[in-house]
Amino acid sequence: MATVLRASRALFRFSGPDAQKLLFDVVTGRIVAEPGPDIWWALLSPQGKIQAEGLSRYADDAFWLDVDQGVADAFFKRMRMYKLRAAVEIADLRETHRVGWAGDAPHTMVVGEAADGRDWAAADDSYAAARIAEGIAEQGADFAADSVFPHDIGMDLLCGVDFKKGCYIGQEVVSRMQHRGTARRRPVIVSGIEATAGSAVTVGARDAGTVGGSVDGKAVAIVRLDRFDGGEVTVGGKPVTVELPGWATYRLGESASAD
Repeated sequence: MATVLRASRALFRFSGPDAQKLLFDVVTGRIVAEPGPDIWWALLSPQGKIQAEGLSRYADDAFWLDVDQGVADAFFKRMRMYKLRAAVEIADLRETHRVGWAGDAPHTMVVGEAADGRDWAAADDSYAAARIAEGIAEQGADFAADSVFPHDIGMDLLCGVDFKKGCYIGQEVVSRMQHRGTARRRPVIVSGIEATAGSAVTVGARDAGTVGGSVDGKAVAIVRLDRFDGGEVTVGGKPVTVELPGWATYRLGESASAD
């Protein structure tokens, strides 16, 4: 498969002696200076909600992180604030580099210079279709900044949160949700959608969540599991089907522990 441009993603490079410490101490993922698979991570608010999320790769003595274009300016500003006097160079690569996808698992990225990106296939729905099939939510298409916790999109189950490392921004809230089992919202895959992104998922007479961007009638929705009590599930007034991602350890209808 040819590399497909992901025009909705912005790229940043973190380099310098303190780059690993900065990222390790600020974002949720296990960001270390070692070659390996791309790492899912999130930058949280002190209240534990996702302000930016994306993938990280270590290559050429630097960390390469992508984020949704809609939060790129805020991410850049916040990371420069957290940098303080650390020996870290944060390069905004939006003008010089592109992010793509080559048909691998959804949590992989291709990084190239803008000139190389001209040979890539034009942006299409292939990546979105692949991640929807896996039940992976993405900022921009499925949720806005400061609207969800990492548990809401399954980051705790897909190695997007390192629960063994020390503190990071928002760690106290995320750790409490993990150890008390208080996650109430989770991602599901909804099929048969004819409504727009942001439409409510209704179970019986109650709203359970909202759907994200759809491809061929399928989307990821972030829903309250305890609202699924056997009632008819609809989106935009029309019946839909709901299934759990293959990696899910949760069930429709279950209730979280009391906080």
